[in-house]
Amino acid sequence: MGEAYVPGLKVVRQVVLTKERHLPLKGEVLVKAGDNVSADTLVARTFLPGMVELVNVSNHLGIDPGELKRSMQKQEGARVEKGEVLAKISGLFKLFSSECLSPISGKVETISHVTGKVTLRRDPVPLSLPAFIPGEVKSVIPDEGVVIESQGAYIQGIFGVGGETWGTLRFAVMSSSEILDAEKIQDDFCEAIVVGGSHVTAAAIKKALASKVRGIIAGGIDDEELRELLGYDLGVAITGQEKIGMTLIVTEGFGAIAMADKTWSILRENEGRLASIDGRTQIRAGVIRPEIFIAQTSQTSKMGSEDPQASTLSIGSKVRIIRDPFFGELGIVTALPKALQALPTEAKTRVVELQLKSGKSWVLPRANIELVEES
Repeated sequence: MGEAYVPGLKVVRQVVLTKERHLPLKGEVLVKAGDNVSADTLVARTFLPGMVELVNVSNHLGIDPGELKRSMQKQEGARVEKGEVLAKISGLFKLFSSECLSPISGKVETISHVTGKVTLRRDPVPLSLPAFIPGEVKSVIPDEGVVIESQGAYIQGIFGVGGETWGTLRFAVMSSSEILDAEKIQDDFCEAIVVGGSHVTAAAIKKALASKVRGIIAGGIDDEELRELLGYDLGVAITGQEKIGMTLIVTEGFGAIAMADKTWSILRENEGRLASIDGRTQIRAGVIRPEIFIAQTSQTSKMGSEDPQASTLSIGSKVRIIRDPFFGELGIVTALPKALQALPTEAKTRVVELQLKSGKSWVLPRANIELVEES
């Protein structure tokens, strides 16, 4: 029987999940190994360097750059407040004086007697790192972060936007094929993670934002409505940094696609629990999938040794297509030809033969699918 290795999409009821939490810069770790943390527990903190602001002092005062030294009231390394005098000159008998005020609060970083410009750096920006998932701190990474271990249900979506958030899992629909429209968004969904069925509409997302919903999980979304929500085309860049006020994860693809039975069942079993979700997605050049984690307390089997990027594909494997024209469709592998086959582009590659859930048979490159791992 033929086998291959492809990216895997995990839909798992019970796992032990190990999550590393890293600061972008070295800082201070606030917890110790053995501590129990909740999703909103701050585990580490640091300060990001402030933005730089250039002030053309010589131009403002109408002097040559070489005269800057005697006019400066603040020297390099000095603290300066917004509106404080940065430099000044006085005319004859102190008449017709002129001042250059600091536009920001911060520090004088450099003074150039060649350009006549002064570089100011804004105050450092504090950054706190939350645990994101509830669990136990297994180890501390000195000055950088922690490793947290937790157990519960774990689901990878196919696409998402928005970063990390968490909230109580609430259902807005009764079935996995039901559309999530604006009428189904309730006022008491505030700060919740709302589950829809086959499709979430742009109107529902807008109402959810007004209701301060933290996240939405649904089977699919129309690409035009996603464009309307974001205000631009995403392209192929990594997602997760969108400033839309919430996180959106679709589990199946674009269009009205009913949520997979296994995914729906796991979410339904955990209604009312805390769900931690992350919409970051990258399909090409290092796969990153949006994640849903629901902490539980029952005994689980360990997942830490599994490699989500190197899962075994074989005859009978359940897969999802991750390229057009069948993006999001599920299928069963019927054959794994060993010989390279020519594509319409004249490129040669290894292919896979599928029986799609819709009943169609199709042959496509193995790079266009990912394994759906269920347990």
